[in-house]
Amino acid sequence: MGKKILLRCLLEVVGKPKEHIEQAISGYIDGLRKDERYELGKYKISEAIKQEEEEYWSIFADLEVGADNLEELTAFCLEYMPSQIEIIYPKEMNINEADLSAFFNDLQSKLHNVDMVAKQTKLENKYLKENNGVLLKNYVSVLLQGRKLTSEQLSHLMGVKQDALEDFLDYLIDEGKIDLNEGKYFLK
Repeated sequence: MGKKILLRCLLEVVGKPKEHIEQAISGYIDGLRKDERYELGKYKISEAIKQEEEEYWSIFADLEVGADNLEELTAFCLEYMPSQIEIIYPKEMNINEADLSAFFNDLQSKLHNVDMVAKQTKLENKYLKENNGVLLKNYVSVLLQGRKLTSEQLSHLMGVKQDALEDFLDYLIDEGKIDLNEGKYFLK
């Protein structure tokens, strides 16, 4: 291998359906082959394994990847998110303070970008949850207009799982918006 750093790593994909994770791991391998920053060495893709008592599948790729420097190695780790890496060579690295500072500054920049995306996603999820709550409240109010329904009936009409809906209905009872009598919900 012509690169200065050689590592062995594990890439893992978890999800469903089985065909999707098999395509995803193959896509990662194809992406590595095409990416000029890295040199793909030996690799082996495991069989997809169904997780016990869950609907998810997992698949692993054990592979060797070459990179020229720490920046490329860091980029590889952040882009491909291997679950484990082992540096095969060099056995030791000499790095001066300027290169080490540049490496950590690059790492910090990437971490700040990841942090920004995480905070933005968290904020978007907060707004989505709030809006979903308002939509559910309005939907329940419309469905209970002038009638009494069980949680099973509401679940069927709304397309929301009954146990999750019952938790939400309890919240609406606590808010004083609806009430429950003999297993049927109604507007107050």
